[in-house]
Amino acid sequence: MMLIFYNLALLAALVAGAPWWLWRMATTHKYREGLRERLGRVSPRLYSVSAAGRPVIWLHAVSVGEVLAATQLVKALDGALAEYLVLVSTTTKTGQALARERIGSNRVFYCPLDLPWAVNSYLDALKPRMLVLVETEFWPNLLSGCFRRGIPVVVVNARISNRSWPRYRRLGWFWRPFLGRLSRLMAQSETDAERLRAIGCATERVTVAGNLKFDVRVAKEAEITKILRAQGTGLRLVVAGSTLEGEEAALIEAWPKLLAADADLVMVLAPRHPERFGAVASLLERSGAAWVRRSEWREQRPERLIPGTIVLLDTIGELASAYALASVAFVGGSLVQAGGHNPLEPAQFGAPIVMGPHYANFTAITEALRAHDGLRIAEKDELAAALNELLEDRAGAEAMGARAREVFEREAGATERCVAAIREVLAANDHVELSV
Repeated sequence: MMLIFYNLALLAALVAGAPWWLWRMATTHKYREGLRERLGRVSPRLYSVSAAGRPVIWLHAVSVGEVLAATQLVKALDGALAEYLVLVSTTTKTGQALARERIGSNRVFYCPLDLPWAVNSYLDALKPRMLVLVETEFWPNLLSGCFRRGIPVVVVNARISNRSWPRYRRLGWFWRPFLGRLSRLMAQSETDAERLRAIGCATERVTVAGNLKFDVRVAKEAEITKILRAQGTGLRLVVAGSTLEGEEAALIEAWPKLLAADADLVMVLAPRHPERFGAVASLLERSGAAWVRRSEWREQRPERLIPGTIVLLDTIGELASAYALASVAFVGGSLVQAGGHNPLEPAQFGAPIVMGPHYANFTAITEALRAHDGLRIAEKDELAAALNELLEDRAGAEAMGARAREVFEREAGATERCVAAIREVLAANDHVELSV
């Protein structure tokens, strides 16, 4: 009955929002990309890769963060469960691009919208033996379609953020019938596990596995890192990653103060969303600072950057590697109330890290780093001072980075635990099918 009400509400929302969506699709390419797949048209490439007859594990990772978390897990599943074919879906364009780069375009597709016919077309075509959801991407029609077909659903890297927690509690009556049927949930922390149980997940099926993002390693050095490394030892880098609107302006405002303390600095500025590259370029142009687009620098390849230059990183997939050269790293999404982004990318390289006070989406990770003095929190008006302090105190910054890397290494192991759980659920489900 709840599913009927959900679909009626979904239909009403689609009808009401149709003019806006049609306008966005007509004016913005990202809303058109993958539309056929989203509406239930299964790409021929998926049929071709699954033609060999291997049973399919469907893994869904929404966007860039989830894809990064899942990359090592997919590789581990390929090795541990070679008799299965892992196919990966994403929701966002940036997640799709990264997944195709990391996993292979023939195994990656856009997740269908949570419409009955779209979901059913994929379940009928792929006939997955398991659905693996990264974090808490719960969609009623997708879950119900799996339950009707006896397809087990496993959730890895499961979390309930502080921001989402009140909403889940209010809608517990709606989610409980769905969440109670999930086969296994591998939570990031004990707090996440307690919240999952409270909203209806079966107590015995929830375990703490840790965070998959602690297992993510940058496999190869990106081209931007090679170019920056070739600049020599004279320049020092401030790498500001995953920035959002309002944060670039704060960093540009702080830039003269940083240069006053150290004239040999270069900043790598990486906006979170590609659609904002143009807006940030305009902001840099108006600022009067020396700057260059990474995409243009690829062609020009100057012999040496001028100290004081800001490099606008308008490419995908190069940020994580660039952190390896950072004298200090700023992790964005945290000066504004957006929940923050993942500080583990610079932590794995032992870079000293500065974040703003808004990190609700990465509370467990950030608090673990803070507990070991592996990260500095700064308000917007404190940003320049916090960055300068770490740039001037080289020994202290190096020690902070080392502590961050120790936390990163110590918390690893979630991938292995998730693979073991997936193997157990598959074996149990195979036994049930054989018994039936």
